[in-house]
Amino acid sequence: MSARDPMMKPLPSANPDRFVVRPVTLWFDRFMNYFITVGGLSIIVAVSLIFVFILLQVFPLFRGARVEFQASLAVPPDEYVFLGTDEWSELPFFVNRQGELVFVDTVEPGGPHHRPPFTRAPGWLGEVDVSAIAYNDHRWQLLYGTADGRFAIVDVRYEAKFLDRGGRQVSVELEETPLLRIGREGAPVQQLASGNSGTQAIVAAVQEVDGRCELHAVTLVQQRTLLGDGELSVGRSYDLTEYLDGNPQYLLVPSDADSVLIGLDDGRVLYLSFDGSEFSKRQMFVPFRDLGDRRIASMNFLLGDVSLVFTASCGANRIYSVYRDPAWDARIWGPTKTFPNLDRGARFYSAAMRNKAFLIGGGRVAALRYGTTESVRWHDELPFDVSLAALGPRYDRLLFLDDQATLHCYGLDDPHPQAGWRTYFGRIQYEGQAAPEFSWQSTGGRDDFERKLSLVPLIIGTLKGTFYATIFALPISLLAAIYTSQFLRPEIKRYVKPIMEIMASLPSVVLGFLAALWLAPIISNAVPSLLLAAATVIVAALGVGYFWGHLPQRIRVRLKPGYEFLAFVPVMLVVAYAGWQLGFVVERALFVVEDPSTGLHIADFRSWFPHATGLSFEQRNAFVVGFVMGFAVIPIIFTIAEDALSNVPEAFRSGSLALGASRWQTAVRVVLPTASAGIFSAIMIGLGRAVGETMIVVMATGNTPVTEFNPFTGMRTLSANIAVELPEAPYLGTLYRTLFLGALVLFLLTFLINTVAEILRQRLREKYRAVE
Repeated sequence: MSARDPMMKPLPSANPDRFVVRPVTLWFDRFMNYFITVGGLSIIVAVSLIFVFILLQVFPLFRGARVEFQASLAVPPDEYVFLGTDEWSELPFFVNRQGELVFVDTVEPGGPHHRPPFTRAPGWLGEVDVSAIAYNDHRWQLLYGTADGRFAIVDVRYEAKFLDRGGRQVSVELEETPLLRIGREGAPVQQLASGNSGTQAIVAAVQEVDGRCELHAVTLVQQRTLLGDGELSVGRSYDLTEYLDGNPQYLLVPSDADSVLIGLDDGRVLYLSFDGSEFSKRQMFVPFRDLGDRRIASMNFLLGDVSLVFTASCGANRIYSVYRDPAWDARIWGPTKTFPNLDRGARFYSAAMRNKAFLIGGGRVAALRYGTTESVRWHDELPFDVSLAALGPRYDRLLFLDDQATLHCYGLDDPHPQAGWRTYFGRIQYEGQAAPEFSWQSTGGRDDFERKLSLVPLIIGTLKGTFYATIFALPISLLAAIYTSQFLRPEIKRYVKPIMEIMASLPSVVLGFLAALWLAPIISNAVPSLLLAAATVIVAALGVGYFWGHLPQRIRVRLKPGYEFLAFVPVMLVVAYAGWQLGFVVERALFVVEDPSTGLHIADFRSWFPHATGLSFEQRNAFVVGFVMGFAVIPIIFTIAEDALSNVPEAFRSGSLALGASRWQTAVRVVLPTASAGIFSAIMIGLGRAVGETMIVVMATGNTPVTEFNPFTGMRTLSANIAVELPEAPYLGTLYRTLFLGALVLFLLTFLINTVAEILRQRLREKYRAVE
């Protein structure tokens, strides 16, 4: 047939309209290009905005205190010894040496509600000579000691009244007790201190008798009836002079009224314990033993009265806290914090009523420091010499009285004094602890409880859960992917892979529920059986595989390639059951411990493990979480890894088999390296699921923040902590922002893991890419 034959059909390539693209197609193609580009950029912008939002929530945690001058007020000239203030810092008072209280209104100087300074005094003040005064600013309580050996307690009672014309005015009343006898009659009281726990109250006093000092203490008794509180009286009296071997310079009694602390003029501190009936000497310590001049310049309690703030004459500033010492089997004082030195010994001191901050200084230097973290929140040199200072009860104001009888008021903005790098990532010795440690404990049952906000236990918990989930899920998912893609028959594979993908949709709350209520009790009662069953299955699988590979060909051909699991699975089930039953025999033989309640020897791994290792064993633990979280991770790793293995070009397999390699050699030495980039991506995505898992961890671990990798203890992860704590965290409070910091750490952790994974994936892809 010639080229001009009329029966010949024109070739498709000869039709020019075939290569003409319709305008609608071109428009849709351009639209999708723009849409995908905008979508990708939008995702980047959205993630960046989330990061910026979290960063803005976290940033205030790491800034210092802000102090701004507000006003100066004239105070009636006098020699004042104490400065106190009400809750709102609106009506501070000054105590002179005669015991009178001078109140100064700081609200609206010159305004319609402003009051001129006024004086209050106890009713008996003119009848006796005051020889000593002490002030407890946390209870707004004054103690008066007289020259004839008596004492009285005066409570400063503030009350806020709302005026008819608008505004608020703070009023004050003095509630005083009668003069009570303490120590030797007629001996002047030089120092006073008191403590009242609600059920027990004591007052201690130093008196001068014939040129020497005596130490006395009394208990206070107050009868309570249906008509109200009765009159206060002295209960028992104690002469503690025998414990003194120096001149007392400072005298303190904690609010629990369980001890008396005496600072001596040679730098020693005497600690006398009170058990409710008798005093005993428990400890003598020297806060500045390592200094040339060991004398104490100031000695004061921090909030809670279980920490003492000392300064030396050279300006050294240290904190001692009370904790239980195992060697003493008693609560003793020990050094816990050291601050930068002041220019000199402290001349003024005021402890915060809401946290562990304290205001301290001397001369023109003032500093706001935080006792828990050893941080200096604010430090400045003022334009005047300070004689007295007070830290506002609401932690929002600083008051300074200078030598010219002028009160200077400063505003304080320090919403997160406890926060800082050391709080979140360093070891801190909290009150009551014998050594520094990482600790997370955001709530407590007492008003003076201090939050412990270290993120280290949460980071360790996150890594711990990920680790145990990975060591369980990784070998199972990868080996299953290799077997499914390289050895399993296609007609069976069509059912296996969808079933595995359906497993990924199983809600984590269901897995957590099963783990907590069903699986955890089973595993805790049969740990040896579970471990032995797993070990025997692994050994049996290797043995059966080796045995099958060495069988004669005439026997192996009876099973088609890809159906070998029909012979393997029954053997594995039998071996697993035998290993499980053998575990109970091993437990009775090896894990025997004496029951402390009955004295009998019992076979119980749960009791044996803590006795043998010193570690704890909890029913809901990381072992259970790893097992259950593995089921959530296995489908993800399996699906992606199987796709990567199945997409290796068939020519690679055929060439390897044609050269004489076995199917296993082909899978391990050819297919697996070629698909390594995809497999690595599968592992990283699985790790990301484990790192961010929440409900399984919350329900199956007990949610306890610990810093150990013991598989039989619980844990708390960053994600679980955010889910549990955020609904109860006060808005914009320290805990609220700390949880955002935990989210930022989790964000950075996953970002770092994904970045490293992507770099390694690209290198593997370049190394094992297919030949073009």
